[in-house]
Amino acid sequence: SDVYKRQIRDFYGAFARRDPEAMARCYHPEVFFSDTVFPGLRGGEAADMWRMLLARATDLEVVLDEASGSEDGGRARWTARYTFSRTGRKVVNRVSALFAFRDGLIVRHHDSFPFWPWAAQALGPMGKLLGWLPPLKWKVRKDAAKGLEKFRLR
Repeated sequence: SDVYKRQIRDFYGAFARRDPEAMARCYHPEVFFSDTVFPGLRGGEAADMWRMLLARATDLEVVLDEASGSEDGGRARWTARYTFSRTGRKVVNRVSALFAFRDGLIVRHHDSFPFWPWAAQALGPMGKLLGWLPPLKWKVRKDAAKGLEKFRLR
């Protein structure tokens, strides 16, 4: 089970060092990633999302608060502190992660965090006001998907 916990630790260690290539090496080629803003990324899309986010990150701080893993799966709790690039607002995001493994690599990665508190921090008063409404979440997802598409085409 240490091998799975180490894989999670390696992933977040690379994240904290802002090393997206080392993060990508923790992923199985058929990885499926999903979170509140990027639902349903497969394979290279997932690695490219981290490459894009780290390329934009000017002051990102990632802390792995807790990690456990076995052949049955893994879980982690981690905290990201950063400035949201679109608004210049400070965000502290506490995230819960679930993992599944194949061939000793991460093949499923699901991050979850409450959208409303995130939107209130990242988007300010508008996020606080509208963060509980689906249309704002859809817009954020659409903008994120567009950004990732553009990043992948460069």
